[in-house]
Amino acid sequence: MCRYVATDIPSDFLVQVGDVNFHLHKYPLLSRSGKMNRLIYESRDLGLNKVALDDLPGGPEAFELAAKFCYGIAVDLTAANISGLRCAAEYLEMTEDLEEGNLTFKTEAFLSYVVLSSWRDSIVVLKSCEKLSPWAENLQIVRRCSESIAWKACANPKGIRWAYTVKPPKVSSPKWNEMKDSSPSRNSQVPPDWWFEDVSILRIDHFVRVITAIKVKGMRFELIGAAIMHYAGKWLPGLIKDGGGSIDEASNSSNSSGGSSWKGGLHMIVAGTKDDTPTAETKDQRMIVESLISIIPPQKDSVSCSFLLRLLRMANMLKVAPALVTELEKRVGMQFEQATLADLLIPSHNKNETSYDVDLVQRLLEHFLVQEQIESSSPTTQSFSDKHMYDGAQRGVNPSAKIRVARLVDSYLTEVSRDRNLSLTKFQVLAEALPDSARTCDDGLYRAVDSYLKAHPTLSEHERKRLCRVMDCQKLSIDACMHAAQNERLPLRVVVQVLFSEQVKISNALANNSLKETGATQYQPMISNRKSLLEGTPQSFQEGWAAAKKDINSLKFELETVKAKYLELQNDMDILQRQFDKLTNKKQASAWTTGWKKLSKFTKMTTLENHDIDPQVATAPGEHTSKTTRRWRNSIS
Repeated sequence: MCRYVATDIPSDFLVQVGDVNFHLHKYPLLSRSGKMNRLIYESRDLGLNKVALDDLPGGPEAFELAAKFCYGIAVDLTAANISGLRCAAEYLEMTEDLEEGNLTFKTEAFLSYVVLSSWRDSIVVLKSCEKLSPWAENLQIVRRCSESIAWKACANPKGIRWAYTVKPPKVSSPKWNEMKDSSPSRNSQVPPDWWFEDVSILRIDHFVRVITAIKVKGMRFELIGAAIMHYAGKWLPGLIKDGGGSIDEASNSSNSSGGSSWKGGLHMIVAGTKDDTPTAETKDQRMIVESLISIIPPQKDSVSCSFLLRLLRMANMLKVAPALVTELEKRVGMQFEQATLADLLIPSHNKNETSYDVDLVQRLLEHFLVQEQIESSSPTTQSFSDKHMYDGAQRGVNPSAKIRVARLVDSYLTEVSRDRNLSLTKFQVLAEALPDSARTCDDGLYRAVDSYLKAHPTLSEHERKRLCRVMDCQKLSIDACMHAAQNERLPLRVVVQVLFSEQVKISNALANNSLKETGATQYQPMISNRKSLLEGTPQSFQEGWAAAKKDINSLKFELETVKAKYLELQNDMDILQRQFDKLTNKKQASAWTTGWKKLSKFTKMTTLENHDIDPQVATAPGEHTSKTTRRWRNSIS
């Protein structure tokens, strides 16, 4: 493509910019461009009549405007062409040293006095700087436009033409209309989020510059977080579905021909990451995710937990830097009680493991518990920075957060327990991660355990007992106990524990009711109290209690039968032992032992006869036994 100057003098100089050839004259260019002077006069070729400027910022359009300015033709400066023309003027060295009022001066004045004073022009110029890097950065165009946008976003927007890119929404988000914090626009009809759509058209690096400048100006962190979520919803097509719902799993998107498929180019991203050869779109979206993670305000609740989890899902899929992923996981742990089950069902990208990333949820729960421990151990009086960091709320002293997390974990365990690849250890570790005080009722855990037993029928008796240790039978409701009593998948010992705990509960209830009845009428018998209590209970409860009582009685009868059999066996054992001892004694007896036994008997008899002698004669002093014996015989004769 060729461009000519409308003049009678034939052109003597050819300037090639990209694929466009400009047939010009040397003198107008030399009079206002220092670069042209150097190219022509410093060249050894005196007859140089052709120059190629392939690296000129702004391309052929900017050079055409600069050439017109060199010929004295009026150039209409606008927000659309000023950035390219300013960079081209800098490249061509069209400064005041060559001529007063040169192109550099005029474009710089237009930027300073016209563009930066207008919201719309600042957005347009910053958008046009995307193709002018690094010239726009070096000339401070990006910085000045970013600061101008930040100043206007934080100022009162009454006099600003807002939402020029699209039609303004009829009704603003009620979340921001209901805010009553200190804001420049709280008394204005213009909503505080009027600037979201305008800045969301910017490229991610320029958007980061604007958000950083807005933070410095003191914008509320809630609005900054909302702007980040708005930007992510526009530039990450798979992050948020239409209607604000959560995205579906990539593993199930291949057969999702209905309305639950991924939106935008997420199919391309998944296909690109299979061979570990990221595409250009994958790299762009990875850079967007990493940039958004780095600019999220540190304050709690600056963005929703659902948004953080969806961003975490995409970060794992795009293989974002591990340090940023860890930081994002900590952010999720700060507000983990706000999560939903759909947000936690993050697919695992390791084919040999479970369908869902159970290890990720385990890490999120650990971050939550660490944060809870830090907040509960911290003093009640917080510093000023802590109050702003956590909005003055001490979650550690509020047990409702742990209760909500416990319910969420139980629902998650019920969902992932259907996976046959889920190991018993992972299930047990995740179920026992929360303290006992976090669960007032273990019905959710019982559902998860029962679901795991259904999906894993080959568990041994020891493994089933180990699985059932995660729940407390005393925290089960009546309905759960009735179901557990008839559940053949549970070990017998667990069923007995369930029935026993239920009996204790009913006995306590009856005892409490009897105490109340006794306090009212002291002479009313206990049987009538129990009867009235049972009559006042629902029929389903009575039937369940009757069945439980029948099971307990049968177990007691079996236990008594076993005891009786044990006593009979014990008696038989004693009889056999005595007979065995007799046989053993007879076999060991011999002639020598019999003779010694007779001798010992004779000795004993002699001793007894001696004891029958008169004690006075036997104990006569100074006399021997032989004399005594002889005297006794003489007396007889």
